[in-house]
Amino acid sequence: MNSKVVFKDYNPKQNFLFPPNLSELIENNHPVRTISAVIDGLDISNLIRNYKPGGTSVYHPKMLLKVLIYGYLCNIYSSRKLEQALKENIHFMWLSAMNRPDHNTLNRFRSERLKGEIKDIFAQLVLYLENEGLVSLQTVFTDGTKIEANANRYTFVWGKSIKNNKERIEAQLEELWNYTQQVAKEEMKDISEVVFKSMDKEKVKSVIEMIDSTLKKKKIDPKVRQKINYAKKNWPDNLEKYEKQQKILGQRNSYSKTDPDASFMRMKEDHMRNGQLKAAYNLQLSTENQFIINYTLHPNPGDTKTLLPHIENFEYLYNKRPKEIVTDAGYGSEENYILLKKRKIKAYIKYNYFDKDQKSKTITSSPSNPTLSKLRHKAHRLLNTKRGIKLRKQRCHDVEPVFAQIKHNKGFKRFFLRGQNKVEIETGLIAIAHNLRKLALAG
Repeated sequence: MNSKVVFKDYNPKQNFLFPPNLSELIENNHPVRTISAVIDGLDISNLIRNYKPGGTSVYHPKMLLKVLIYGYLCNIYSSRKLEQALKENIHFMWLSAMNRPDHNTLNRFRSERLKGEIKDIFAQLVLYLENEGLVSLQTVFTDGTKIEANANRYTFVWGKSIKNNKERIEAQLEELWNYTQQVAKEEMKDISEVVFKSMDKEKVKSVIEMIDSTLKKKKIDPKVRQKINYAKKNWPDNLEKYEKQQKILGQRNSYSKTDPDASFMRMKEDHMRNGQLKAAYNLQLSTENQFIINYTLHPNPGDTKTLLPHIENFEYLYNKRPKEIVTDAGYGSEENYILLKKRKIKAYIKYNYFDKDQKSKTITSSPSNPTLSKLRHKAHRLLNTKRGIKLRKQRCHDVEPVFAQIKHNKGFKRFFLRGQNKVEIETGLIAIAHNLRKLALAG
């Protein structure tokens, strides 16, 4: 008996009498439904108020927000790839109700419309999670990581180089001044002394002009004349450039020319632990039950000085403070212990020698700083209480897996936008997408 292969009906040209509704093709428990439902429940009236009335119709901000968040959940960060997904991916089609904004529209909405609004949207989501009993905002686990900036690698501007270049100009100008005083003693005898420190463009310009006019009719070394001409042409403008660079630099030691808000930091991505210097931002996260409940970005690589602005941001978002904070030793400074005590936040924060002290069963004192010694003793006692031991163990399973999820599972190791404001928008989108993914998985 011959058997015949039976194929299921396949006819790409077949028309449907009743075309299927897109919603029928989306699983009931798919994350895209969670995103749509939760975002629909948020108040985005502030965002809507930013739109000017009149003119041609525009895409609804709620739709654009959903598309961006779902894109970040699906590891799609490029506006061009999002535009493509809106034409090809059924989940994006359903979420956008078949709207097809182009990449420019998506990028403008992300870079401009969400500025100043993303943190409010994030805070509303966290308060929704609190209302659902998924977070309490009482105990926070805080840590930091470095995310590479969207900046060219070889665009270093170093504070030390700026300082050296300014001092070099001042020193060479002083040499020319001393030379002028020797060559033209009579002309220079009534001129007051010049202080060659912290000079600005105008001061340098006036001193060079004085030197030039004094030596104009003097017979001097051609090399000196050449140096004066070079100084007139270059030094005032160079000094102005260095002053602008110092203003951008602020309290930092470096920045990138292509993203001046980013600083150069030693990255840890190399498997041989040979960290490279790259323009980056220091991302600080606080989590609870692996939900992100607070995020801040900082231009300095160390964690110690980020704690105060991070706590202040928590207070701004929720109009209250956490009762407990748990961190590693990177935050264990005298200033941080004191500021948390003033804010009545219980600090489960290790100090630098905590792990060493645990092994030696002693507490490292600081004879020159009795206040710090007292704070270390208090931290040691607190960290070794039953509650302290539990929270120390929990920290490893709370905040650290969130970084692993963002950087390794989601592949988000480098920002796509440039500038602190835009990078904060991206961070907000990542945080919202992460929380909605966890919410969807929680069912």
